[in-house]
Amino acid sequence: MPVAFVVVPQWQGSGSSRAMRLVDGANAIRGDLPSSSTHVVDVPLEAGDARGTGIQRFGSLAMVRERMLATLSEIPDAAITIGGDCGVELAAVEHALARNPETAVLWFDAHPDLHSPTTSSSGAFTGQVLRALTGDGLPGLVPDSPLDPARIILVGARSIDSAEEDFIAEHGVASLGLASAESLVAAVRASGATSVYLHIDVDVLDPSEFAGKSDPVPWGLTVAQLIELIGAVKAEFGFAGAGITEFAPSSPDAATDDLPTLLRVIGALAR
Repeated sequence: MPVAFVVVPQWQGSGSSRAMRLVDGANAIRGDLPSSSTHVVDVPLEAGDARGTGIQRFGSLAMVRERMLATLSEIPDAAITIGGDCGVELAAVEHALARNPETAVLWFDAHPDLHSPTTSSSGAFTGQVLRALTGDGLPGLVPDSPLDPARIILVGARSIDSAEEDFIAEHGVASLGLASAESLVAAVRASGATSVYLHIDVDVLDPSEFAGKSDPVPWGLTVAQLIELIGAVKAEFGFAGAGITEFAPSSPDAATDDLPTLLRVIGALAR
């Protein structure tokens, strides 16, 4: 099945002081993608304001969502989104669910990103995007058809705030830690999903394996484990799309060091 790439160098959803590195990371990956199947979403230069929402840079984030949905609507098959911050997954998952509502979202991330505008201390949308996908958010940054929390599977989450723990417990969200291939496939089957969307924040990887992160968290997956998990679910279920986010290299040389790892992951997703 052909796969298109959608590059979205969005930084406005990040709460990091090094957020602009996300632009460099997205563009570094773009340089190694096939130009004939790569689409680039125009991200506004301005930060954008909160508009009284409590979400930093709300205006720009809502604009990028609309631009992404317009780009994705022209792609007939599955797409791999290259961020940027995790906020790019709002439109990407929304598009995947519109194509197949029976899709499970596998959230490979050190953080569950399950804050709401009222529980987030930073106001950064990157920490709210998965909860927004369930419909718990503000107009302009929630999908038209929300994601059922029963079809969320957290993988590698190891930095979870109390408000996120409450949401996980209340809604019965599956959280597998450092999952095995067997446990992940079983969790998708239990959700009743027929296809999978794979969100991969690079901080799911152990810092010893990958350097280009804004917020490294120890005790993550190895690259080999991540690729094994991708292969296991793709062998069992339909592929609804994927996203790779939060690549924040400290320099061009550092980007070059990490790109082979990213290309291995992209290759596993695309084949």
